[in-house]
Amino acid sequence: MTDLKPPSGAMNCAPTASDPVGAQFIAPAGGEAERITNYYQHREASGFARRYSLFQRGSLFRMQHFERDLLAALARHGLTSLDQYRILDVGCSDGGFLRRLVSWGAGPTLLVGVDLLEDRVAAARRIEPCLDVRHADASALPFDDASFDLVCQLTVFTSILDDGMRRAVAREMARVLRPGGVVVSYDFRVTRDRRNTRPLRTAELIALFPGFTVDARRVTLIPPLARVLAGRSWILCELLEAIPLLRTHELVLLGKP
Repeated sequence: MTDLKPPSGAMNCAPTASDPVGAQFIAPAGGEAERITNYYQHREASGFARRYSLFQRGSLFRMQHFERDLLAALARHGLTSLDQYRILDVGCSDGGFLRRLVSWGAGPTLLVGVDLLEDRVAAARRIEPCLDVRHADASALPFDDASFDLVCQLTVFTSILDDGMRRAVAREMARVLRPGGVVVSYDFRVTRDRRNTRPLRTAELIALFPGFTVDARRVTLIPPLARVLAGRSWILCELLEAIPLLRTHELVLLGKP
């Protein structure tokens, strides 16, 4: 998983005829894509995102530990210089993870994000106009084969209930990844809202990416518990997260042969 080769040249922020930045994607009527879109639009309209504010101590605890765990995972595979790698974030929301990658040394013009919700794409472009963020369905990615060195998904598969769409998204992620490239997956092992989310276990992830090498670690203290305790005792949260049964997510790096 450490034999990534830097691409021959950097992308720029300008659209090209073969890979248009501003291409218009229209989500299909009905089906899983519409269900996902409606669910997240309802969540955002209800102000659900406020619980993820980093001014909330529980969210801050989760984010800092996610960074620690992901940076350690990348370092285990020799991925400590991100400036030469083209990276795709599937389900990028408002581009927050892309901007964090820039702070870790990734080249802004080599980063690309896609999201199913137009409002999120508009927000990402407004916050950082130079980032290449597109309105697209991850089950039909608008990129050539072997276009990326790293392909990331953060809690995307959990949001997909339909098995066929899960397989299609995984196939597309594998298709656009270069040989020797890496898929980064961070997702729930357990979920509370079974009507709108479904857990993703390592065994299923291995089945979705057959032939890939696997480095899986259980991470992240139960979020509701962290939200309650982090404001009272950060150290207690640290101690509890050391207990595997209290970790709700899996961080997995999958290497493409």
